[in-house]
Amino acid sequence: MHYNVENETVKQIGKDKYTTMKKYSIFAVLIIFLASCGSPDKQAQINKLKVERDALNEQIASLEKELDTNLVIAGNSTKIQLFELQTTEFRHFIEVQGKVDGEQNTEVTSQSPGVVTNIFIKEGDNVKKGQVLAELDYQVLKQSLEEVKGQLDFATNMYLKQKNLWEKNIGSEVQYLTAKNNKESLERRVATLKDQIILSKYISPINGTVELIPFKVGQMVSPGMPGSGIRVVNMSTVKVQADLAEAYAPLIKTGDAVKIGFPDIDKEIDAKVTFASRYIDPVNRTFKVETRLGANGTTYRANMIALLRINDYTNREALVVPINIIQRSMNEKYIMVVEVKDGKMYAAKRIIEYQNTYNSMAEVVSGLKEGDKIISVGYQNLKPGDVVSL
Repeated sequence: MHYNVENETVKQIGKDKYTTMKKYSIFAVLIIFLASCGSPDKQAQINKLKVERDALNEQIASLEKELDTNLVIAGNSTKIQLFELQTTEFRHFIEVQGKVDGEQNTEVTSQSPGVVTNIFIKEGDNVKKGQVLAELDYQVLKQSLEEVKGQLDFATNMYLKQKNLWEKNIGSEVQYLTAKNNKESLERRVATLKDQIILSKYISPINGTVELIPFKVGQMVSPGMPGSGIRVVNMSTVKVQADLAEAYAPLIKTGDAVKIGFPDIDKEIDAKVTFASRYIDPVNRTFKVETRLGANGTTYRANMIALLRINDYTNREALVVPINIIQRSMNEKYIMVVEVKDGKMYAAKRIIEYQNTYNSMAEVVSGLKEGDKIISVGYQNLKPGDVVSL
């Protein structure tokens, strides 16, 4: 229980004043009584009482002055709020915006320019690896293929005849080799034309869902031209990607804890950094980080905004204070604390150093100790030695 010396002093002074006032009232009644008696030495008695009255008035004035002084001292104490400093866990996070993507997300294009003649799928369809999604006009290639196939049939017959004659030692070796060369040359040409026809088709390289078909039948498309690719995404495994500034490269590593928030669906999850690139982009001086979320394709969408908070530093026994109570004077940073002396609380100044800050909190590394009473409200105009009260 806290004993308030100032309050007890004020109570005692008030009690003394009341007693003195009471005595004064009694003497006043006596004066009136004696005056009414009409004794011969009335004047002498009156003079004596006046002397006593003047002494009482001086005593009353002295006590009142003392009482007023103590009230002023009590009234000058500054009201504050404080908390006792305890060790706690401090975690620092690097915050960056990223995006959601499928583990497999590709833009399927043809490898040759042409006019779209057929689209075999629609947006939202599930497709398999190797499935033809669309094709371009390859009529000329088809005609050329049929022509070469005819030539190949003739060259094959000529080769077989020359081969039979050569095996019977009839005819010359040159005739046999020429027929063989013609046949093989036409076979290679047929294979080339077939490859060219394949290049005019949109063939999915993955299993997934068709998300975008940016063209229509009859439209001219070309590899690398905007609006020429079909988007196929496999969201069976989801990942979040983000680019971090080069300055964070020494701090981030695979396995670091990360909190991922999705503002569009009001959700936050805990995950781990699954990939931290060791390559710095020379253009924007950033490196890539990824974290995989597993089979959550029904919840997340490709290119959805994700806010990553990567835990790059943790101290499980830190002394942490709000940043706003740290004051600055010249090159010093300090905090006002409470020290108790002779039953009174006084403000004291503690010069501090802090290392990391996050979420409006600072990790103090010197100047404070566990158990210190930190002034959190009312510290702004305090000076060391000022009397404070709760």
